[in-house]
Amino acid sequence: MIQRSSQFSKTNSFFLFGARGTGKTTLLHSLYSKKDTLFIDLLNVSLFEEFLFDLSRFKALINTKQNKSKRVVVDEVQKLPRLLDIIHGEIQKTKRQFILTGSSSRRLKQKGTNLLAGRAWVYHLYPFSGFEMGKRFNLKSALEWGALPEAALARNKESAREYLNAYVGTYLEKEIQQEQWVRKLQPFRKFLSIAAQMNGKIINKSKIARDTGVDDVTIANYFEILEDTLLGFTLPAFHFSVRKAQKQAPKFYFIDPGIKRALSKTLTVELLPQTSAFGEAFEHWFLLEIIKNASYRRKDWEYSYLQTKDGAEIDLIVQRPKDLILIKIKSKDRVSKEDVKILETLSKDIDPKAKKWLVSRDPLERRFGTSHALPWQTALKKLF
Repeated sequence: MIQRSSQFSKTNSFFLFGARGTGKTTLLHSLYSKKDTLFIDLLNVSLFEEFLFDLSRFKALINTKQNKSKRVVVDEVQKLPRLLDIIHGEIQKTKRQFILTGSSSRRLKQKGTNLLAGRAWVYHLYPFSGFEMGKRFNLKSALEWGALPEAALARNKESAREYLNAYVGTYLEKEIQQEQWVRKLQPFRKFLSIAAQMNGKIINKSKIARDTGVDDVTIANYFEILEDTLLGFTLPAFHFSVRKAQKQAPKFYFIDPGIKRALSKTLTVELLPQTSAFGEAFEHWFLLEIIKNASYRRKDWEYSYLQTKDGAEIDLIVQRPKDLILIKIKSKDRVSKEDVKILETLSKDIDPKAKKWLVSRDPLERRFGTSHALPWQTALKKLF
């Protein structure tokens, strides 16, 4: 079994959020035994309906003689947000540990749930990181099939492809159709394909709206659904003024390269070095590695990108409490001084003291001016 990087509180209650298929339930079952833990799965239809019609049965179950001294794990708690009122009361009264998993925050947000008024901490689980995969990690496979456990550990490419296609279909059926978050499924289906093709690019809602056949407001709602179901996130534009940064369009990234390729129907296309598709996938993957590992280590970092009017771009800006790192990501296996020109130029206007990293597949670590060229492995080790 792959050792996950997540470290959870041993006594405090907490939420564990993560997209479907990231391994939340598997992880919790590996950490906690049934001897001292009561597992409640709200994907169990009969159990869900039992609580739906009579919430008191949930309270009765967790407080039976054999269960009242156990911690309680509730899977997919967003399916029945009203349970949180009972859980809140139990935490206040007994200081008992509750662990609540969710693959969507949308219903919790819609119901105005306060996430137990800060009495439960919040953790996130992502597809495997390179550190977690260890010796099993293969960069090309990670770019092509992503790191969802079922895809990353699949027996062969065909199995990984079938899983990812099924994953996308299940998402549309169970997350979107069943929850009735969109009135018409076909425009949303088309939107998913377009959003996948534009992964890592600046969001142009008007253009996507025209291509999808809906209005800008609907497109904004579609992106919100992707974020709420934990399938992706936005990367804001950098500016020292928060107000000005919010006026500039963000980029959108899916949470896994395999999901992105499944939605864009490119799983059968091999990713070859020295192609734009490989370069975009490498940038996407490296950015995700930083997001995942910083989250697991509870780092208080902020992320953004910078693109000038003439197209000069810094792929990722990491704002840490004590410094700023400007990162240019290249999939080349041999970089040169030319590749750091943008870093050297733009850093003067951003922060002359900022660290400047050129991250690539080049195995040599060296300096170009005030910029530091790093193999991607070294960059991640320096960060974590």
